[in-house]
Amino acid sequence: MENRGYNVQKTQGITINRGSGTAAISPEASKVLRNTYSLLAMTLLFSAVMAGVSMAIGLGQGAGLICMLAAIALVWFVLPRTANSSAGIGVVFAFTGLLGLSLGPTLTYYLALSNGGQVVMQALGGTAIVFFALSGYVLTTKKDFSFMRGMLVAGLVVVIIAAVGALVAGMFGVNVTTFQLAISAAIVFLMSGFILYDTSRIVNGGETNYIMATVGLFLNIYNLFLSLLHLIGAFSSE
Repeated sequence: MENRGYNVQKTQGITINRGSGTAAISPEASKVLRNTYSLLAMTLLFSAVMAGVSMAIGLGQGAGLICMLAAIALVWFVLPRTANSSAGIGVVFAFTGLLGLSLGPTLTYYLALSNGGQVVMQALGGTAIVFFALSGYVLTTKKDFSFMRGMLVAGLVVVIIAAVGALVAGMFGVNVTTFQLAISAAIVFLMSGFILYDTSRIVNGGETNYIMATVGLFLNIYNLFLSLLHLIGAFSSE
């Protein structure tokens, strides 16, 4: 999983009209939302192209890991310093492109299965359904999910510790397949919660930086897709 420990920018004074009983998104929040979804769509497309490039050149697992570590370094050390400037957009594309490259070896593995194409398409479809359903719910209800922050952060810490533990156990020859599937299932629920939380922050004015908002939603989608791919692949005929 990717680290979500980047800084987020908050502003005061954004109001939401609730006079008729239905919340209306403020003009400021609407602008952030439009910019976020536009940038998110472009970065998802760019990441998919880079994943295709990775598969075409036969990028190995080691190189994929290096790309992922480079992406983490960008989001930790570079993005917080550039998020308020146009340079931040370039960093976001570099970040998502590296994650796309790192995805190539995983996709190559699954596509090599007899039903690999079906597995990948099911994971893509499941990711799209979850994202659009949860985002649509927040956009329709304007509900504030900020109360979930503590639970989500705690869950993220637990999942990271569990994943590291499973990795170490696997290195010593312990069969952790079932445990890994449980971790993937937990990540699906966790990322679903983060989609609700991150989208509601934009809608309710808690996040005013569309670059940071894009990175957050991209990570939600990326980790959700990988976890669904792992689960669907494990329970397929292969």
